[in-house]
Amino acid sequence: MITRHNNGVFIKNGREILGESAISREIATKNTMAQKILSAHNKPADDDLLHIKFDALASHDITYVGVIQTVRAAEKDFDKFPVPYVLTNCHNSLCAVGGTTNSDDHAFGLSAAKKYGGIFVPPHVAVIHQYVREEIAAGGKMVLGSDSHTRYGALGTMGFGEGGGELVKQILGRTYDIPQPEVVGVKLTGAPRPGVGPQDVALALIGEVFADGFVKNKVLEFFGPGIANLSMDFRMGIDVMTTETTCLSSIWETDSKVEEFYAMHGRVRDYVAISPGDVAYYDGLIEINLSEVVPMIAMPFHPSNVHKIEDMEALRPDQGVIAGCAGGLYESICGAAEILDGRGVAMPLSVYPASQPMYLALMQNGVTARLMREGAILKTAFCGPCFGAGDVPRNGGFSIRHVTRNFPNREGSKPNMNQSAEVALMDALSIAATAANGGVLTPATRVLEQNANVPKYFFEAEVYAKSIYKGTDKPDKSVELIYGPGIRDWPEFKPLGENLLLQVASLITDDVTTTDELIPSGETSTFRSNPYALAEHTLSRKDPEYVGRAKQSKEWARIAQACADSSSPCPPKGECLHDCWCKDIPVLSDAARVLQNFGQTIPSDCAVGSLVYARKPGDGSAREQAASCQRVLGGLANIAIEYATKRYRSNLINWGMLPFILPENPPFEVEDFIYIPNIRSAVEKREEKIPAFAVSKNGAVTPFALELPLTPAEAEILLAGCLINLYSS
Repeated sequence: MITRHNNGVFIKNGREILGESAISREIATKNTMAQKILSAHNKPADDDLLHIKFDALASHDITYVGVIQTVRAAEKDFDKFPVPYVLTNCHNSLCAVGGTTNSDDHAFGLSAAKKYGGIFVPPHVAVIHQYVREEIAAGGKMVLGSDSHTRYGALGTMGFGEGGGELVKQILGRTYDIPQPEVVGVKLTGAPRPGVGPQDVALALIGEVFADGFVKNKVLEFFGPGIANLSMDFRMGIDVMTTETTCLSSIWETDSKVEEFYAMHGRVRDYVAISPGDVAYYDGLIEINLSEVVPMIAMPFHPSNVHKIEDMEALRPDQGVIAGCAGGLYESICGAAEILDGRGVAMPLSVYPASQPMYLALMQNGVTARLMREGAILKTAFCGPCFGAGDVPRNGGFSIRHVTRNFPNREGSKPNMNQSAEVALMDALSIAATAANGGVLTPATRVLEQNANVPKYFFEAEVYAKSIYKGTDKPDKSVELIYGPGIRDWPEFKPLGENLLLQVASLITDDVTTTDELIPSGETSTFRSNPYALAEHTLSRKDPEYVGRAKQSKEWARIAQACADSSSPCPPKGECLHDCWCKDIPVLSDAARVLQNFGQTIPSDCAVGSLVYARKPGDGSAREQAASCQRVLGGLANIAIEYATKRYRSNLINWGMLPFILPENPPFEVEDFIYIPNIRSAVEKREEKIPAFAVSKNGAVTPFALELPLTPAEAEILLAGCLINLYSS
């Protein structure tokens, strides 16, 4: 099914593996589709990095308020989005939780689109990625989105999912700075058998490459004769799931089917024929024989926990969901309807078409009626089932879903309230087959002897023309932003101190820590536009004591700073250990005394804060709140063996938190202190080895070294204290 080549290979015409090549590796590397597009968008500088300017931006309603608020804080006279910027409302479409919060944010988004010249997609009209596919993606272009599943490679567009800080840089005229990424080829051959859908191929790929990080921060480039055997929905269904491999982006060769897609959407001018050069060099190769792929299931709690459905048939799910940018596609829904015809559903089954134009087409060709007659429930475009805001199963329940993720609690349960449920990922076809077979887990290959009959899709652009505000290049300075009571400005953040004393506020030893564990999704998103309220939920499902510890460190920092800033350094009742560390904070003065005995004297202006240790944090969502919430609570650093994704590390830096690396086991525990002297000087010089001292609760001191590789631009942000400080200075 899948063959992997871990070493570099030369590929001729996107088809033949060459044992050797007359073309040099340097030249052949430039013949990949990815490098051609990256080079066309690069603004060269005097370093080895790429400095990318994107053609369009996209955010949904968990992230766009934070992006715009950051832009406004960084540049007081900001007046126009420089490129098309799409603001969709597909994550917080419901208003059942949080009072008027969702509607308030939507009003803010529409006012911002009018004021600065953006595109506003109202709730229930389209999920973010389907709208970009239909209206924004274009051959050879690049799109940056504040959602991790920003992937449009099947349309010849390179999509990158990042935290909001990276969008802020683009909006304010800066660049996206990355090392030249490696490119891994994905050669597709054969054709899927009836009953195999895009999620099956995607899960097989994720299961092959996730665990060892084979494609981490690399670009996946799809080519080969098998592509011609895939419809556009099938390609897009695979492509959007490449995020779960931890790759940086993706790109596919394009053909007549891609051209037809653009033509169908009234944008034939946006089609560009894209393919690798005659001989292209790849840093690795994955060969997938589509004919050998079988229906797959990703068991809880990760898309890489992949098995064949035929090996798990004893399971009986409680519900099924087909939704969002991965599952809610036209062809998947039509296929599900064909499987269910005359059979009915033996379990609750919810279907969410990914856009209103798609919903209209399904109504006109009778698919929605067929689904409803069999007992399926049709709902509007909404991403909620992917992050715990829709179709929450019962406690102890088991849900099968064609969505993008099945991390813990992304189905909406709350373990801190003794609730727990599980989600497995499957393709829409096998979900329908399961629902039609008495609720017994069933691969769709048992039901479909030939490919489902999919009625031709007709896109009606009028649906969008009458519902969406399109203000690109039409900013109106007279428009006032509409603020609700839940929208708060960012707090002030101080520049990086010369020395740091950090308490370990949380220590997580899991192999991987997801963004959802750092800041839970679901109902906590009610507070997404209020940094203070949202921060109260940081690590609430992983380490409920974290917020209290972080707040205590923040209060110590306030007292110590006031003491250092005062002309008479100590409060009247305190006695100085030395210049300013007063007895009003015994735990700090004790740490200072121990360090002084070890030959390390803490200076009077030492910055105090907290840190989080996790072995491999940041898998999953691009939501920058995973970092900004720590910063709001006084966090100044993370320590990790490695960071699961480039985007989480970037979020830390953009919010002024040091992304330390510690390859060996930590010499500290929760509530121990870490003293890092001369850190500001080290960052200024971009020193990669940072001396540090762990002070245990019993008074022992352990010297150790942290690693901190930084680019000049990253160092500049950290020295300023955050992106806002740097750009507003």
